[in-house]
Amino acid sequence: MPAFSEACERNRGPILEVLTRALASSRSVLEIGSGTGQHAVHFAAALPHLSWQPTELSCQLAPLAERIRLEGTPNLRAPIALDVHEHPWPVAPVDAVFSANTLHIMGWSAVRDFFRGVGAALGRPGVLCVYGPFRYHGEHTSQSNADFDRWLKARDPASGVRDFEALDELACAAGLSLAADHAMPANNRTLVWQRPPGGA
Repeated sequence: MPAFSEACERNRGPILEVLTRALASSRSVLEIGSGTGQHAVHFAAALPHLSWQPTELSCQLAPLAERIRLEGTPNLRAPIALDVHEHPWPVAPVDAVFSANTLHIMGWSAVRDFFRGVGAALGRPGVLCVYGPFRYHGEHTSQSNADFDRWLKARDPASGVRDFEALDELACAAGLSLAADHAMPANNRTLVWQRPPGGA
């Protein structure tokens, strides 16, 4: 039986509300770090105009593929292996990239490579949506996020809740500008960056 995440079940509704607006004009989405696949299954079913491409590290691909085989809709593609450190990513250009609860798990070098990869994979116009906990001006938005950050760093010193300003700088370097910052349940946010049409 595929793995199950209670957090995915709780947050998929609020995230979908944001994605419905942010991805209204998109036709193809690349999801980085699809995990259990619950988000991919739910969002693809709710947004049938999108071709949804899930990805995961090769060592975690099998259970994700099983869930998608069992529960996926026709617009949900079979998952592919993707490591953000790869350059270039093994994907065709897409209209949008989505990722949830990944940047605080990665090391900072992986976060930099994530934005480099997004910059190369996104077409024009393009949209990047990232869900998770973030710090602002060096401060956590809640005590629970501060506790979570300490837990992450005790487990892996290279991980941790990321500073919004540092992420926005990487996004800007990839040709993206912040379009929205949505407050979400459980002290999380969904950040939406956009790349304008045209240009190089």
